[in-house]
Amino acid sequence: MRLFPIKKAEKPGACCCGKIAREKMTQPSESGIRVLGSGCAKCNALEAAVKEAMAELEIAEEVEHVTDFSQIAAYGVMSTPALVVDGKVVSYGKVLKKDEAARLLRKAREKA
Repeated sequence: MRLFPIKKAEKPGACCCGKIAREKMTQPSESGIRVLGSGCAKCNALEAAVKEAMAELEIAEEVEHVTDFSQIAAYGVMSTPALVVDGKVVSYGKVLKKDEAARLLRKAREKA
C-alpha cells in the first residue's frame, strides 16, 4: 500500500488540482487614451493632468473616462485611478502630475 497516490500527468494549462485553468482575461486591443476610475476626485485629477500633458505634447485625441467596473477589470486593474495608452496599462493606483503623465505618454507612443 502506498502512502501517497501516484500523480497523474498534468494537462497543459491545468492548475494544481488538475482542473483546466480559465483563460486569462485579455486587455482590449483598442487604441486611444483612457482613464479608468469611478469618477471620484482622484480620477478626475488624473484626467485633467493627462489632458494638460496631451496639450503640451500636441496630441489631438479625446481622453475616454471609463467608469464601468467590468471594463476596468478587463484591463486587470484592481486599484484606480489608472491610465491606459493604446490598450496597455501604464499607471495605476496614483494620481499622476502633468510631467509624469507626459513622460508615460511619450514613452508609450514611442514603442508603438
